[in-house]
Amino acid sequence: MSELDLQKLINAAASGKRPHFFGDQDVDRLLSIVWAMASELAVTRERLDTVERLLAERALLDRAAIDAYRPDGTAAAERGQWQIEYISRLLRVLQQEVDALQRDSR
Repeated sequence: MSELDLQKLINAAASGKRPHFFGDQDVDRLLSIVWAMASELAVTRERLDTVERLLAERALLDRAAIDAYRPDGTAAAERGQWQIEYISRLLRVLQQEVDALQRDSR
């Protein structure tokens, strides 16, 4: 499966109506965004902790060097692209609703 196919699958809307748990649909949307962000952060934190521990354990790099790091232009551009994709994943619930409204208006 290509990266593009995977992204399409991840961003695909579920069939049927989105379940609502609160009286206000905006609260449901916000909660969906918060959970997406929390999931992303939890995975990132776990991986970062693993990398830092392995580097320190092998005496390859200490945590102070990580704190002092400043990205070059290429790294900054790659991080910028990642941030765009990340925000897209977080706001997926809103994009799916916009897509549904556009389909319904046709």
